[in-house]
Amino acid sequence: MAKENRKKVRTIRLGKIRDKRGNLSVIEDNKLLPFTIARTYWVYDVPGGESRGGHAYHKSEEFIIALSGSFDLYIHDGKEEQTIHLDRCNKGVYIPAGTWRRMQNFATNSIALVISSTPYSPRDYIRSFDRFIQLKESNAL
Repeated sequence: MAKENRKKVRTIRLGKIRDKRGNLSVIEDNKLLPFTIARTYWVYDVPGGESRGGHAYHKSEEFIIALSGSFDLYIHDGKEEQTIHLDRCNKGVYIPAGTWRRMQNFATNSIALVISSTPYSPRDYIRSFDRFIQLKESNAL
């Protein structure tokens, strides 16, 4: 994958294997995503009106999927914010490092699957939006 394409937020469609018994989608390491999978976690039972995320990473890249239900993904690149509505389990969003993101407007029983390029490290997080903007403006991200 071209290096410049790695830095762009984009929707990635997963293949869908149709079967009368139910559909199946697959993510295999180093085939669909532009990173090697190091960590996988999921967010669920989010109370109405709550949001999750609200941070950026220095190094981690992520791929986020609505496994069940739906939610909105707010992405900020340091200049503009975009909103992506996720409501299909065979479509997700690739988020490069240095991108602010938060999830909001969770429907009842929604599950957000997050696939990450790095193991958990509290040092990788940028939890202040103001700090995030400073880093972007100084080209430190």
